[in-house]
Amino acid sequence: MNPLAVIVPLVLVSSGILFMDGVPANAEPQTESICNLGMVKGEQGRTCEVPIPSGCTVANFPGYDDPWVDVSKGGKTRCAIDEKKTDWKTRIVGSCGPCETDNCSARFSVMFTCGDSQPMTTQPRKVYKD
Repeated sequence: MNPLAVIVPLVLVSSGILFMDGVPANAEPQTESICNLGMVKGEQGRTCEVPIPSGCTVANFPGYDDPWVDVSKGGKTRCAIDEKKTDWKTRIVGSCGPCETDNCSARFSVMFTCGDSQPMTTQPRKVYKD
């Protein structure tokens, strides 16, 4: 098999992910906000609210129209963003069901786009001398 037959499509797909509409996909300032919760066996469930930073909106996952959200959990429980309590503009609520193991935990992470949509600029690196 010709190695270029594999490499060229891979480069083209990567380019499409990194640059959307000719603009780098991550050109806007972004930040992440999280909430964590923990439970012990027998607890019937918990919720936590992901803080929404001032001046920010929920970012879309690069290349998709879906909110950029990650839900991770430990232990035997079910966790998800509570769609009934979440409006994505003023409130984002994570929810877990009953904990069926000794301990359960969850982390709800949301990426936000902040600022006036200007590309991020880098600051010169500071060099400290002893």
